[in-house]
This record gives sequence, C-alpha cells and structure tokens, in this order.
Amino acid sequence: MSQLENNEPLLINEEDEKEETAYDETEKVHIVREEDDDDLEHGVGCGGAPPFSWKKLWLFTGPGFLMSIAFLDPGNLEGDLQSGAVAGYSLLWLLMWATAMGLLVQLLSARLGVATGRHLAELCRDEYPTWARMVLWIMAELALIGSDIQEVIGSAIAIKILSNGILPLWAGVVITALDCFVFLFLENYGIRKLEAVFAVLIATMAVSFAWMFGQAKPSGSELLIGILVPKLSSRTIQKAVGVVGCIIMPHNVFLHSALVQSREVDKRQKYRVQEALNYYTIESTIALFVSFMINLFVTTVFAKGFYNTDLADSIGLVNAGQYLQDKYGGGVFPILYIWAIGLLAAGQSSTITGTYAGQFIMGGFLNFKMKKWLRALITRSCAIIPTIIVALVFDSSEATLDVLNEWLNVLQSIQIPFALIPLLCLVSKEQIMGSFKIGPLYQTTAWLVAALVILINGYLLLEFFTSEVSGVVYTGLVTMFTASYGAFILYLIARGITFTPWRFKAVSIQ
Repeated sequence: MSQLENNEPLLINEEDEKEETAYDETEKVHIVREEDDDDLEHGVGCGGAPPFSWKKLWLFTGPGFLMSIAFLDPGNLEGDLQSGAVAGYSLLWLLMWATAMGLLVQLLSARLGVATGRHLAELCRDEYPTWARMVLWIMAELALIGSDIQEVIGSAIAIKILSNGILPLWAGVVITALDCFVFLFLENYGIRKLEAVFAVLIATMAVSFAWMFGQAKPSGSELLIGILVPKLSSRTIQKAVGVVGCIIMPHNVFLHSALVQSREVDKRQKYRVQEALNYYTIESTIALFVSFMINLFVTTVFAKGFYNTDLADSIGLVNAGQYLQDKYGGGVFPILYIWAIGLLAAGQSSTITGTYAGQFIMGGFLNFKMKKWLRALITRSCAIIPTIIVALVFDSSEATLDVLNEWLNVLQSIQIPFALIPLLCLVSKEQIMGSFKIGPLYQTTAWLVAALVILINGYLLLEFFTSEVSGVVYTGLVTMFTASYGAFILYLIARGITFTPWRFKAVSIQ
C-alpha cells in the first residue's frame, strides 16, 4: 500500500515544507516574466505556452548540460575508444541511436521533476513501502559508487600522464577527491556559477577531442557511412552491446529530475509548466548533440589509428594516451597531453556531478535534513575510500584495471531497471503527473526503449557471468541472486500498474 491515500488536489502543508527539497526557493534561478500581462490577455494561460524567447532559453540552459556529463564520463570514453579500435566506423550509427534513446529517458526524468516539483528519489520514498524503498536506495548508491570509481580513476590516469608519471594513481585519486570542496565552494555562489564551470569543462573536452580528430584526419566518407548505414557483425556485437549499455546511467536518471527544479516554475499554471518543458527539451537536445559529437570524435580517432591492427584488442583507458602518442607523434602540442587534458575534464566534471547526484539520492530516499557540506562529504567518502583502495591495489597492473572496469560496468548494468522502471511507472500516472502524464504512444515507445536497454544489459550480465563464474557454490549464489533480481523487477512493474492515488496532482490548472 502506498503511504499516500487520497486523490484531492491539496496545497503543500507545513509537514511537506519540512521535507528535504532539491533546492530552496532562494537558490532557484528566476525566470523573467515581462510578457505575463500580454500572455494572459491573449489567452495563453488557458492553453499553450508563451512565444519562444532566446532570453528564456538562456535562463533555462544549464541542467541539461550537467546531465550530459554522464554521457561523457571516462567509462563512456573507454567504450568509445574500444569501439573505434575494434569496430572502426561501423558502430557510429548505434552511438547516434543510443544517444537518442538516452535523450528520451532524460526528457522523461525532466518531465517528472517539472510537473511534480519533486525528484525521482523523493517520489520513490512516498510511493514504495519501506523495504522496497531501502532496496532502491541501496541499488542507487551502489550504482553511484561504481560510476564514481571509474570517473575518479579516469581523472587519476590523466593526472598521472600530465605529471609525467611523478604522481601515482593513488595520489591522483586524492587530488580528485578535493573536487568535493571545489563543488561546495562554487555551490555557495549560486547554481549559475556552478553551471558555468561545467560549461568550461565540456568546452575543454570538445576542443581537446576535436583537436585530436583534426590530427587523425579520419575518412569523411567512411564516417558518414558509419552514421547512416547500420552494420553489425559477430566480431563487433559485444562492442555494440557495450555502446548501448553504457549510455543510460542510473544515477543520471535521478539527477536530471532534481536539476530541473533549479528554475522557478509556477506549477499552478499549466502553460508555465509546458513552457519549462519546451525549453528543457530544446536545451537537453542541444546538450546531448554536443555529447554525441564528442563521443564521435573519440571513436573516429581510434578507428582511424587502430582499426584492423594488432593493438586493437589491447587498448584501454590506461594505455590509450601512449598508443596515441606512438601513432600520431608529438608535434607542437603532444597528443598524449591533449588526450590527458580532455580525460581530466571528463573525470573532474563527472565526479562533481556524481557528488551532486549522491546528495539528491540520499536526501530524497531518506529525507535527511543536514548541512550540504556534510552530506557532500559523506557522499564523497562513500566513493573515494574504495577508490583509493582500488588505486593502491591495481596501480601496477593495466590488465587488472581492465578487469575491474568490466566488473564496474556489470554493477552499473544491474542497477538500470531500478531507475528506469520507477520512472516510467510514475510518468504514466495521471494521479502523479496530472495532465502531463505521457500518452499511450509515448508510453509504448518508452517501455520498448527500456526493455531494449534492460535486455542488452541482461545480455552483458549473462556473457560476463558465463565467462567469470565457475564452481557449484558460485553458480548457486549467482542463480539465487538472479532469481531475486528478476522477482524484484517484476514487483516494480506490478507495483507500477497498481499505484494507489497520490495526495495531490502535479498541476492545478488556472
């Protein structure tokens, strides 16, 4: 049974005001409303959104670019370079469509946050019984820790390269851990300052990898064929599965639903909600187009340099920079350091957004009221401590780091249904979304995309455990885990079908 029993549209009461929220009212970006009187005179408030405004688009720009960082983290970059080296240009079409699927999921997350004024973790806290809520929270935290380890290790590798090997991996991890304090410092100056820093980091990645793209001089015709003509072979199937599997990050689904609440939106007026959704759709589309181009640059550089070579199967994040240096040489700006700068920007930006996501996940599921610096410190420690251990243990072994990365990818894959299924169930319910629930066509498309992503990640899990797990005891444990895992997924789907009415609708139309 849900904790929320009645279906009457109610204003938020005093008890609700004490609950943890993504942003305080004083932290939100104010959206200019000079045209309000004209809008109301022409009846805009009764129907569609106000006319398009570049100024408003600029004010709404930010959350989508923070969200897009998850498409550019070191784990994704490693998937790009391995895809290019093994499959050449042939999987660029899949990268494009996987990014489009990721966009659809992230737009649903934004829609949920704008229409309800609450983020996914908060809604899960109210809609699920305590035991299920705690399982979802633990799964989200595990996904975040796994992702953060990859991101921090990526930053540490970049720092090791830029220091000419003077700083070992563990020292790079410690330096990266300090970004928590940078994040707290910037957050005190407002969300727009924080977004500006991320814009600089994304621009750094774009310039670095575009410069590498120019140095590599890939074939334009092969690139276009790779984007437009679907190709798949037995040799590239595993990399194809990896391309799709690493696009949707569980913590990013939670994050985007909270980030969109950094803008002031009057949820009592339907046309204001629709206006926000329109601008967020444009902004998120632009942000993920930029991320697609950056991923394309990385893929094509390694396709040009290493496809059909003896090195193709041995390239990973640790040795990629040296391989690039050996292939393309030094020049005025050695490509090794250009690669390291781009990788460092990817690692630093993704670790900060991971800290941000961790705050929302912990606050939403547990309704903790605590100082932001303390929550950020707790969230950061959960990832940094195991990462330092990993760096100390695996610093001398590239092969072992690659194995670790495979396990972390598996950890990410396992968590995906526990973010996607609650999201799709919630945005399909009129009791929760009001008139902004998604329609039948959108629901069907979203569930098909979710099913495809879950099946692809299921294939990854099956392949991994088939090759890694042996012995009666391990097989028995994996079988028990798989049965419990499948049962919980079925529970989430069944629960979504039978959600009890929520306490108030998302939008009271005026």
